[in-house]
Amino acid sequence: MTRTPRPGLGLLAALLAAFASPARAEAPAGASAAQESPNRLVRGGVVVEFSLEAPGAAPGAPVLEDEYAEVRFRITDATTGDPVRGLNPAAWVDVAGGLSGGAGGPADCREKVGLYLKGLVGIRPVADLNSYFLLVLNGDSSISVIDPMVSMTGRTSLYASVLLPRPGADWVRTRNQKRLFVSMPLAGQVAAVDTESFKLIESMAAGGAPTRLALQPDQRYLWVGNDSRKPGESGVTVLDAVALKPVVTIPTGRGHHEIAFSADSRQAFVTNRDDGTITVIDVARLEKVKELRVGSAPISLAFSPLSGFIYVADGKEGRVVVVDPATLSIVARIAAKPGLGPMRFSDDGRWGFVVNSTEHAVHVIDASRNQVVQTVPLAGKPYQVTFSRAFAYLRLLDSEKVNMVNLLSLGEGKPPIVTTFSAGNGAPRNAGDLSIADSIAPASTDAAVFVNNPVEGKTYYYMEGMNAPMGNFSAYGHKTVAVAVVDRSVKEVAPGTYAATLRLPEAGRYDVAFLIDNPKVLHCFGAEVKPNPLLASAPGAVHVEYLGLPSTAEPGRPIRLRLQLADPRGGAPRTGLRDVQVTWYKAPGLLRRAALARETEPGSYEVELSFAEPGAWYVQVTIPSLKAGPGDVPYRSLLVRGAPPPSAGDQASPR
Repeated sequence: MTRTPRPGLGLLAALLAAFASPARAEAPAGASAAQESPNRLVRGGVVVEFSLEAPGAAPGAPVLEDEYAEVRFRITDATTGDPVRGLNPAAWVDVAGGLSGGAGGPADCREKVGLYLKGLVGIRPVADLNSYFLLVLNGDSSISVIDPMVSMTGRTSLYASVLLPRPGADWVRTRNQKRLFVSMPLAGQVAAVDTESFKLIESMAAGGAPTRLALQPDQRYLWVGNDSRKPGESGVTVLDAVALKPVVTIPTGRGHHEIAFSADSRQAFVTNRDDGTITVIDVARLEKVKELRVGSAPISLAFSPLSGFIYVADGKEGRVVVVDPATLSIVARIAAKPGLGPMRFSDDGRWGFVVNSTEHAVHVIDASRNQVVQTVPLAGKPYQVTFSRAFAYLRLLDSEKVNMVNLLSLGEGKPPIVTTFSAGNGAPRNAGDLSIADSIAPASTDAAVFVNNPVEGKTYYYMEGMNAPMGNFSAYGHKTVAVAVVDRSVKEVAPGTYAATLRLPEAGRYDVAFLIDNPKVLHCFGAEVKPNPLLASAPGAVHVEYLGLPSTAEPGRPIRLRLQLADPRGGAPRTGLRDVQVTWYKAPGLLRRAALARETEPGSYEVELSFAEPGAWYVQVTIPSLKAGPGDVPYRSLLVRGAPPPSAGDQASPR
C-alpha cells in the first residue's frame, strides 16, 4: 500500500508544534479565567462551551455506555457573543488520564494529541472525530474497512472486515452515516451494518433479487428494487430503516428498477425498464397511485432539488422525460441521443449529467431551463457519474482514465473544462461484470475522491488539482467492486455549533481533546459515561481489561498477557471460566493463532503470545460460555517490529 495522507493532517501537526510551551495551554489569569468552568473555556478571544449528551434525551440525562452520544462545541466571540462560523475544529475522545497513568493535565493532553496525529498502530483514541473510513465492497461476500490515517509498517491500513451472507450488489448509508445497507440478490436479503462497530446487525428479507437501494429523504423507509423475473415478483420492497424489518412488497412492472423520491418523501417513483413505464407510489399509504408511460426503456431517473422535478432517461429513444411530482404529469421531453445510461444531478440540482456510452459523450441538462445545454465528448464509453462540490467525475468502461468536468465552466455557449487522470492500468470492463454501486466516492473533504479499479483490486486516492493519484490501497486478496466513505469528523451543524455523534464502549471518565488553529486553542474537557443497566444482563456481558500488552513487540519473543474479567454491573470477578480463548492474528488475517487463557487467581487469566512475523497484529478475546463473541469484547492491536526469528518453530499456519 502507498500511504495516503489525510488532507489537513500536516496542518494539525504544525499547529500542535505551536503549543510547545506548557504555559500556552493553561488558562489565562484574571477575568477570563474566572469565567471558565469545566465545560466552558475562554481563550484567544473566543468562548468554547462543551457538552456530551444523549441525542433526543432530556437535558441533563446521563450518557450511557454503548449508546449514541453527541459531542458538541459551541464557539462564540468572547466580546460580542456572536457565533464563530467556518472553523475546522479537531477533536479526539479517549479514556481519561495521562499517558503514564498520571493525573492528566495540559501536558498529557498535548502529548496524546501529538501521538494521535502520527497514526501509530496501538496508539489510537477511543474515537477520532477528525477521521473517516474507506469502505470497499468486495465480490466475495465481504466489506473491507480501511483507515487511511493509519500506516501499519507500510503494509496495510485494514481496520476491520465485515462478512456478509452473500455478495453485495448495491449499498446506501443513512444521513448520519451510522448504518449501511447492502443488497444481496442471491440471498433475497438486505444486510444492515452498524458503522460504529462495523458489525452485521441484521439481514432482512427483501423480496426476489433485491438489487437497487434508495433511502427516502426523511430516512424512514429503505426502498429495494426487486429485479426478479418471476411473474408478480418484480417491483419494490419497503423496509423500515429504523426497526430493520420488512413493511410491504409492491409489484410494479417488469425489468430493472431505479428509484427516486419527491423532496417531501410523499411520493416514490420506480422505473420498470422492460415495460417502458414508471410507477408512482404514495408513501403514506404505500399504494400505487399512477403509472406513466415514458418511453421504450427507462434506464435511469433522478430528482433535481432546484426544479423539483423527476427526470427519466430512456436509453432506446434517447430522450429525457420530465415529471412534475405535484401533478404527476409529464411537463417536458428533452431530446438527446439513443444510448443514454445512468443520470445524476449536482448537489445544487442545477446540472444533470446523463452518460451516453454509444456516443462516447455525456449530455448536460440545465434544470433551470429543462434543456440539454452541452454535450461533452469523451475518449471512451462512460458508465458512471459522481459529483464533488466542484467537479463531475465520469468513469469509462474502456479506459483507466477518469474524466473531470469543471462545474463552473458549464453553461450554454461556454466550452466546458475537462481534465483527466489515470486510476491504475486496467480498463474497468476487463474485470467482467461491474457493480451498479459507485466506483468513485468523494472523500470527507470537498476536494478529493477515492476511485476503485476492479481490474487491479486497488482503490486510488486523488486530490483535485493534482496530475495523478497520491496513493492507493490494495484489496488484500479480494476482488473489489465499489467504494464508499463513512465520515466521523466534527461538522458545523448550526452557526458556531460543531458536533459529531459517536458511541462510547464502556462506562467511566473520558478526556475530550479540542484543537482549533485560529485562534490557537488546545484543551481537554472531561466527560462521564454511566453504566448501562441493559448491558449487564445481555449475552456476552463481561468487562475485559488487557494487562501486560505493550504497544510494540518483537518477532519470536513471547509476551505474557493477563486478562482481568469482571461483571460489568458490580465489578465482581468472573471466576471459573474454562473457555477464555485468545486469538491473535496478523492483518489482514492470514496468520492466526489461538490459545486458552488459564485462571491464575480469581478473575485473572493468563496466556502467552508469540508473534511469527513483523507487522500489525490484533488480539481478540471470545468466551463462548458467556456468549461473548468477537464483536462483544473490545480488541487490542500492537506493532511487531524487527526481523523474524531464524527458526520456523513459531510460524502459524495460513488460515
